[in-house]
Amino acid sequence: MLTAALAAVLVPLAAAAPAGAAERRVEDLGVPLEDVLLLGGVAAPGPGGETVLWGASSGSPAHLNAVDPATGAEVARYDLPGAEGAWAVTATGDGSVYAGTYGDGRLYRWTDQGGVQDLGRPLPSENFIWAVAAGEGATVYGGTYPGGRLFAYDPETGVRDYGRLSPDHDYVRSVSYAGGKIYAGTEDPAALFEIDAASGTSRQLPLPDGLDPAGKWAYDVDVAAGHLYVRFGSAFPGPLHVWDIAAGRWTDTLDPAHGLDVSPPDADGAVYLVKDAELVRYDPKTKETTGTGMPFTGRVANTRGIGWAELGLPDYPGKSVVGLLWRGLMFRYNPQTGATSFVETQVKGEPIDVTALSEGPDGRMYAGGFLNGGFAALDPKTGERAEFHTFSQSEDMATHDGKLYVGAYPDARVYAYDPKLPWNSPEYSPSPVPGPADNPARLFDLSADKQIRPRALASAGRYLAAGTMPDLGHLGGVLAVWDPETGKLKHSQRDVIKDQSIVSLAYRDGVLYGGTSIYSGQSATPPTQPEAKLFAWSVKDDRLLWEIVPAPGKPAVPALAFDDRGRLWGIAGGEVFAVNTAARKVVQRVTLSGSESASGQLSFNRRDRTLYGAHAGQYVFSLDPRTGRHTQLKQGPVHQLAVHGSGDVYFAEGPRLFRLTGQQTR
Repeated sequence: MLTAALAAVLVPLAAAAPAGAAERRVEDLGVPLEDVLLLGGVAAPGPGGETVLWGASSGSPAHLNAVDPATGAEVARYDLPGAEGAWAVTATGDGSVYAGTYGDGRLYRWTDQGGVQDLGRPLPSENFIWAVAAGEGATVYGGTYPGGRLFAYDPETGVRDYGRLSPDHDYVRSVSYAGGKIYAGTEDPAALFEIDAASGTSRQLPLPDGLDPAGKWAYDVDVAAGHLYVRFGSAFPGPLHVWDIAAGRWTDTLDPAHGLDVSPPDADGAVYLVKDAELVRYDPKTKETTGTGMPFTGRVANTRGIGWAELGLPDYPGKSVVGLLWRGLMFRYNPQTGATSFVETQVKGEPIDVTALSEGPDGRMYAGGFLNGGFAALDPKTGERAEFHTFSQSEDMATHDGKLYVGAYPDARVYAYDPKLPWNSPEYSPSPVPGPADNPARLFDLSADKQIRPRALASAGRYLAAGTMPDLGHLGGVLAVWDPETGKLKHSQRDVIKDQSIVSLAYRDGVLYGGTSIYSGQSATPPTQPEAKLFAWSVKDDRLLWEIVPAPGKPAVPALAFDDRGRLWGIAGGEVFAVNTAARKVVQRVTLSGSESASGQLSFNRRDRTLYGAHAGQYVFSLDPRTGRHTQLKQGPVHQLAVHGSGDVYFAEGPRLFRLTGQQTR
């Protein structure tokens, strides 16, 4: 936590200070963002044989957690070294629990006798195991990215590689198994396959009548009592289709279903799942859906493992439906009594990598995080965390007209936060008690334009400007201009620069300047353009004024900043450049390295009239815009950096936040 780490590391940087400046130093401010993010999970026997809720929490490293479903207490917690998280968790009939991870694409096996064993990478070419499914005995089946491959692991025989599932797909997103057959689903355009586990022969199953696979994933595939439950869409609610395995046809649709799993069947073959924000029971024989009255609110109501357990509690006789939610909350429902409850578990939070930094309208520094997100405000005088809230992954933040604007992943959503008002985010901090007005308030999203990341935000006169990156399989970002006075988009246009995302913005005298990236918001989408561009856009007339290639051969211009003389500076890989916007040309170049990285930060400090930046995730530097003289200030994996009005420079190395002080006015 920040409060404990403030006095930690003080690194003097006197040699890097300009003439006459006080001694610069770097303060380690600790971890501003820390929260629980559970991805994969399963209800299965744990240590000693009692049923627990297993859940994989993201972190460095990730952890496999076992939770008592009666109390929420931590039963066990195991490191998964080399893994950052795990969507893929399952239990096999022999009592093993498997976790397939991302970061290095490793497979782990837990047994009561041996604890967690690192089985290594089943397929050396794959760095993401998206799903695992229990087969016979101790056998498990898994699906991967980026090769779209299917594999089996048996402790006695090792790994079997079934190969690439489809030449048109890079993801095997979902996997299930029944009766000697493996069922696997892919990314957009959604496809569903049946694979004979013994022979490896596969066939593509027909899609439900009328279903257009474009823009959809076969996101969840579950087998229960002779039926396949396949949810086509995304991580968010969508139609769940029911396939009768024996009959070989689609028989029903439940819409909207939340995923990620349906429960194992009850004695009658019915399953439990979250549908339309309520836990329901579905009987595939009668096609009847029966509500339980248990509500699931908020943006993400996907179960992270759902199953059955005997709780031994007065209102929960026999077996109850139990499960985990993404922030570590546990839910319980008893079919006999109708009793329901949500319980906070003791799953520990993990540090979250910082993905956005900005000074807010109240003078505090704000930080947003990766994947499990989080939103923290910091006291600039002490560096201590003043507040923390659960929130989405932040792509960028910008202050405009008394509010802090936040760009959130996915769906390229943009929010406005007013620090003078109470925090209230029903999407991410749901409560059954009605609260005040939403704050942050969701303004707009660009999902209809296939956008996923609002990577650049900037104050643009009376407007707020946003630049975005598109979703998987798409190229071409959107330039959006929001009018806070009317509460509407003044303008929104895709492909301002053909097939390029907009990843940086700066504004001056009625003109928006944008830096692009040749990449999509998902790395699997191949680019069509050779190099990034810089463009100028008239806010008044909603039109492109000009475009240039400021750094030949570089794939992205991830940051832009004006200095005090009106020159526009940018960073591209290992090159920093200055542009005379009137002449529309580059007038100065400073080479840091030959890097072609798409990462980089650049910000102008008006207190000492110096540029500060992050170079290719390698180090923090300062650069005098008058002379081009530059100095490395601190080595480290730095991707986020921002200058505070006080002149202090904040930057992040993964989840840790640092502050550079000692700058003087020149």
